[in-house]
Amino acid sequence: MSRASQYSKLIKAKAKELGFDFCGISKADFLEEQAPRLEDWLKRNYHGEMAWMANHFDKRLDPTKLVPGAKSVISVMLNYYPSKRLPEGGEDFKISKYAYGTDYHFVVKDKLKQLFTFIHKEIGAVEGRIFTDSAPVMDKVWAEKSGLGWIGKHSNLLNRQSGSFFFLGEIICDLELEPDGPVKDYCGTCTACLDACPTDAITGPYVVDGSKCISYYTIELKDAIPEEAKGKMENWIFGCDICQDVCPWNRFSKPHQIEEFELKDGLVEMSKKDWEEITEEVFKELFKKSPIKRTKLQGLKRNIEFVKKA
Repeated sequence: MSRASQYSKLIKAKAKELGFDFCGISKADFLEEQAPRLEDWLKRNYHGEMAWMANHFDKRLDPTKLVPGAKSVISVMLNYYPSKRLPEGGEDFKISKYAYGTDYHFVVKDKLKQLFTFIHKEIGAVEGRIFTDSAPVMDKVWAEKSGLGWIGKHSNLLNRQSGSFFFLGEIICDLELEPDGPVKDYCGTCTACLDACPTDAITGPYVVDGSKCISYYTIELKDAIPEEAKGKMENWIFGCDICQDVCPWNRFSKPHQIEEFELKDGLVEMSKKDWEEITEEVFKELFKKSPIKRTKLQGLKRNIEFVKKA
């Protein structure tokens, strides 16, 4: 067994021990195929007000600009599918399942730090950086290249064994490892996600107009939600899971084993009236270390008012 192969096995075993559901490796090459696609997506203004998506174009495509001398990208997946879901009936206010517990940035980053510490201890001096949706890195592309799944028609990464309710992260490093190959695309002729999107954000297979997505409206957009979205939000007040919920591959989703992702105390008890009358004090207490903090109370109230008027 080559040294690269030996190191790869060692890293994957440790990733599993740390609770990651999947770990794959790809070569830190320039993402040639993605360059024209990304350019076209930005030209169409599909990023809306997410200005950072247009920044650092070269870094998104070339990992050696983030880590000089980079040779490998170690990609990991961490399941967040809940064992207990909040009510999602017609009248209920809905929040995305990824926001049920502690902000994933803390959890994934902490586990990646432990993995990188292990690499240093077992292998030696390795230069690299840890990422989890925190820099100009195309997480889904790297995960796809490393065989963790394929990017579905809704633009989320899909895994045959477990669906798409995953957080992604990676270590880009200058260590020579054995790369895994990509897997096949298993979306076939299915158009469930395209048919179900109420705002037509999925403009065609594998193309999402981010500026029309309910998640964008409720999280990223700082201005007023456009009137054209009236009556289409289906009571989502933070994020949206529609395209994932309808995906046939998510019938294989299994409940996560991560304590930090468990439903926050108090969330289950929140009635529609409680959401409508939420105070700064309750907001701060309930969403401490939660992704929902991003909207601030003002943003959450805007979302609630908008879906109420629909």
